[in-house]
Amino acid sequence: MKTKYVIGVDIGTTSTKSVLFTVKGAIVASHGIEYPLHSPSPAIAEQDPDEIFNAVLGTIGQAVKKSNVQPEDILCVSFSSAMHSVIAVDDEGIPLTKCITWADNRSMEWTNKIKNEWNGHNIYLRTGTPIHPMSPLSKLTWLRYDHKELFDRTYKFISIKEYVFFKLFGRYVIDYSIASATGLFNLNNLQWDEEALSVAGVTADRLSELVPTTFKLEGLAENFAQQMNLLSSTSFVVGASDGVLSNLGVNAIEPGVVAVTIGTSGAIRAVTDKPVTDPKGRIFCYALTENHWVIGGPVNNGGMIFRWVRDQIGTEEIATAKQRGIDPYELLTELAAKANPGSDGLIFHPYLSGERAPLWDANARGSYFGLGLHHKKEHLIRAALEGVIFNLYSVLMALEELTGKPTKIQATGGFARSELWRQMMADIFDQELHVPESIESSCLGAVILGLYSLGEIDSLEVVADMVGGSHFHLPNKENAKIYAELMRIYIRVSRLLTEEYASIAAFQQKYV
Repeated sequence: MKTKYVIGVDIGTTSTKSVLFTVKGAIVASHGIEYPLHSPSPAIAEQDPDEIFNAVLGTIGQAVKKSNVQPEDILCVSFSSAMHSVIAVDDEGIPLTKCITWADNRSMEWTNKIKNEWNGHNIYLRTGTPIHPMSPLSKLTWLRYDHKELFDRTYKFISIKEYVFFKLFGRYVIDYSIASATGLFNLNNLQWDEEALSVAGVTADRLSELVPTTFKLEGLAENFAQQMNLLSSTSFVVGASDGVLSNLGVNAIEPGVVAVTIGTSGAIRAVTDKPVTDPKGRIFCYALTENHWVIGGPVNNGGMIFRWVRDQIGTEEIATAKQRGIDPYELLTELAAKANPGSDGLIFHPYLSGERAPLWDANARGSYFGLGLHHKKEHLIRAALEGVIFNLYSVLMALEELTGKPTKIQATGGFARSELWRQMMADIFDQELHVPESIESSCLGAVILGLYSLGEIDSLEVVADMVGGSHFHLPNKENAKIYAELMRIYIRVSRLLTEEYASIAAFQQKYV
C-alpha cells in the first residue's frame, strides 16, 4: 500500500515552519523561514502580513521539494497559528495595518477601561480570554477610539491565519480555536459575544465566518499550487492555535495530563471536556474541538530570560565558548549547576517584558530579591532559571484550583535540551516530569487534526502511538522542600510590588 503524507504548518511569531509527516506521524522533511518583529518602540510589536504569507508558500514548497514526495500522495495541509493577532483590511482584502501581534501593548489604556469600567470580568468569564493588551478585544477598542478614521475605513478585522486563507481561497474563515483567543467569542454558544462586540464597536459582519477547527477548503489557484508543489485539489484544513495543538502534539489531552512549554515565552495547559473559566481571571480557555477545551496560562518570560542572562551576564562565557567552538548556554548551565538549589536565598522575578499569567500586568518588571555579598555570578544565573520555573509553577497552582493536581507533566520546548533546567522543573513542581520526543508538537497536532478532519482517523487519541518519551525526571525531595519554602516568598514579594510595578513602568516610559 502506498504511503500517504500530511503537512503541518505552524505560523509563529518569529518564523513559519512546515513539516511533512507520514500518516503514522514520522517526520519526512521540514523547512522554516524566519521574519522580523518590528518594534520601533517598547509598546509596538508588528509584522508584515505578506512576508508571513510568502513564508507559508515557501516553507510548504521547500518541505515538499526536500521530501521527494509526489503531490498526489499528500492528503492535506493543516494549520497551527500564533494567537491574538489583528490586521485591518479593506473591501479588497488589502491590509490597512501591519499584523499587530500578541506582544503589542498600545491598547493598555483601553484594556484598563474594559477591565475596570466596562464589565470586563464578565466578558472574560464568557469568552475565556483574560482582559489584557494581547487580546484583539483590547486592540479593536484601541483602534476604535484612538484611530477612528482607520477603524471606520476597515472592512474586516482578521488574524494572520485568516489573511493566509483569504489570499489562498478568497474566503474569510476563523476557526473556533483562534476565535476563542480574541475575547470576542462566546465559548458556550460558539458565536460572537454581543457585549464584547459592543465594547469593540464592531458587528459580526466585520469579522470572519466562524468554523470548526476541522473545517477544510479546496480549490487552490494554480499559481499557488505550483509554488507549494501541491495539486490544486489538495485539502487545506483550517486547524487551530499553536498552544492547543501543542497539547495535542505531546499527547496531553487526557484529564490530569498537563503540558508545560518553554520556548521564547512559555505556557502551562490542561484539557477539559467543556469550557472552564476562572472566577479570579487568571487563566485562559481556548477551543481545540467542541469536546476538547484547553485551559491554562501563558507567560511572556521563558527562554528569553536565559538569552538575557547570556547577553548581559555571560559575556565572558560567550567569548570562551567561541574559542572552544561550543554553545555558550552550555557553559552558563555548568556555572549555574555550581550554585545550590534555591541559589542560597536569591529569588528572581522574571518579568522583563511585563507578564501575562498569572499577574496579567503589562507593567510588571523583573527583580532580584535577597541579593547579598555571598552571591556570585553562578547564583545570578541559577536564580534566573529558577525564577522562570517559579513563575510557571504559580500558573500551575491557579490551574490546580480548577482541575486538581495533575497526574502527569509533559514538558516541551527549547528548555528541554538542558538537563539542569528539566530537573529544576521536576524539583520545583515536586512531580515526575516527562519530555516527549516530539519537537514539532504544534505541527504534529495540526497533522492529527487534519487526519481527523478527513476521516483518516476516528479519534485524536492516536497521538499516543506517535509520541515517544526521551527524558524522565523524578523530583529530588530535599530540593523540593527548599523550593517550596522559597515559592511562598516569591509569591508574597510579587504581590507586595504590584502597585510599584505601575510606578516604575511610568518612570521608564518617561525617561528611558
